[in-house]
Amino acid sequence: MKDRRKRSGSSWGVFFFWCAFVLIFFAAFNFSAALRRLLFTEGFHPRMVTKWNIPAMEAISAEKSGTPAISVRETVIFPDEALVFLKYPPSAALFTKDDINCIYLLPNSSQPQLELSPSSVDYDYGNHQIVRCPLQPRGLILSVAVKHNGNLTPGPMHRWDSLAYEAMIDRDNSTIVFVKGLNLRSGRVADSSRFKCLYGWDLTKPKFALSADAISVAQEIVRCRTPLSILNRPQRFTSSSFNDSIKVSVRVIGQRTLNSIARVKRQYGSEQLAREKQHELCVCTMLRNQARFLREWVMYHAHVGVRRWFIYDNNSDDDIEGVVESLVGTSYNVSRHVWPWIKTQEAGFAHCALRAQDSCDWVGFIDVDEFFHLPSGLSLNDVVANASRPSEVAELRVPCHSFGPSGLKKVPMKGVTAGYTCRLAAPERHKSIVKPEALNTSLINVVHHFHLKSGFRHINMNRSKLVINHYKYQVWEVFKEKFYRRVATYVSDWQQERNVGSKDRAPGLGTKAVEPSDWSMRFCEVKDTGLRDRILKTFTDPKTSLLPWEDHQPDERSKIY
Repeated sequence: MKDRRKRSGSSWGVFFFWCAFVLIFFAAFNFSAALRRLLFTEGFHPRMVTKWNIPAMEAISAEKSGTPAISVRETVIFPDEALVFLKYPPSAALFTKDDINCIYLLPNSSQPQLELSPSSVDYDYGNHQIVRCPLQPRGLILSVAVKHNGNLTPGPMHRWDSLAYEAMIDRDNSTIVFVKGLNLRSGRVADSSRFKCLYGWDLTKPKFALSADAISVAQEIVRCRTPLSILNRPQRFTSSSFNDSIKVSVRVIGQRTLNSIARVKRQYGSEQLAREKQHELCVCTMLRNQARFLREWVMYHAHVGVRRWFIYDNNSDDDIEGVVESLVGTSYNVSRHVWPWIKTQEAGFAHCALRAQDSCDWVGFIDVDEFFHLPSGLSLNDVVANASRPSEVAELRVPCHSFGPSGLKKVPMKGVTAGYTCRLAAPERHKSIVKPEALNTSLINVVHHFHLKSGFRHINMNRSKLVINHYKYQVWEVFKEKFYRRVATYVSDWQQERNVGSKDRAPGLGTKAVEPSDWSMRFCEVKDTGLRDRILKTFTDPKTSLLPWEDHQPDERSKIY
């Protein structure tokens, strides 16, 4: 009897063991399914290469005890300089140019072989500060030294032309990654099935990364569906330090993952999605060393109806920060966005369109030497409203008149709109005013116009209603700077003997920035004083005879007028 009770108890123990095992198995299965639903969007299942099993706060913290609060995050090598990105905690004071030196080290050495002053220091790049340094000699590694406080450890170095350099989460919760190095055809959509986005803290170790399929790929822009584990991270991880930690890059199937300095940032909040558009008309521009023309450009366009200006600064060193601050101080809604990436104007405009879509009904994409001229005398708001009455019209293509030096040899003191009055007879190209919410998800643009979503269309503006005065060929002192900018920034390099007939080149200029003897009289076929007359009538101060953007110090050059 005793043995039978023992065997019976043993049987019941086995039975309860197997019941517990089955219950645990099903609980684990259901938890796993719930976890997958939590992490990933409905109907979308990106592949988890491996589980992130590092404790969250340990994994995202880059500042262990005893390490410097300020560090070199990474360095990007450009053709003519190197950009060193310094990482700052939010409470740290920023360096000035006088606080830092660029240092050049032998590998595995902390003793500088060379020490040089940086060309500039920028303060407006998220949680970073950019130090621009001369290129390092071959065989040396670049870092920076804080004067009176020692050297910073060098960070990883990347080439500018093979890099994921910027990223944002759009309002539809997709991740948009801006990349160099895919070498896709301009204006064409690529096969998105060949591309994936990778998210992680260290993308050199793919097994610690999340992978998501691309939705669209075109030019330098890859759009992917963002995993919910990124979108729904706890609120305590939404600080700048967390946003600064999660990298995203692009991998071409069967090839390597591009190096990346792009970090996931949410561009839009729910409160932005709910509110009405703040501005009917905005403009976006990309510039380099155009600060002296910015006041005239902003003040004039404010008069015709523009209310918001997005300035993408492409490596200026002419105190543009001070000009922007002075405009903001006089109630103009101008913001400067540091955009150091060269040969990326299309990508920069796409980035700007994304930023503007929740606050602007319409955005004009023009340069600082381009001015909307309204021969009819109407405001820009009225012209845009009249032209876009059919609801499907989402882009206005505006023809451009190219003005020449107009006989001048010195910069006109009253500004470009009053100074240059002679132009080519036929318009050259066009620029666009678009509804950003109507742009195709690929964000394809060729600077002058965008691709639109299905159901929307563009119209060509009549020159009697709206035209752009493009002060393209100014006095040589100004134009030679444009020559340099196109060599350093634009797709067509003027110093190379190719695409000689391109309209991105000045006709007859060749490949050298040497002033032609007849430069001041070139590009003059039609006398056009329409905008000049409106400017002088509308803006001239009756007491001083000065325009609001004019230098108040008298100068002999003003006697030209």
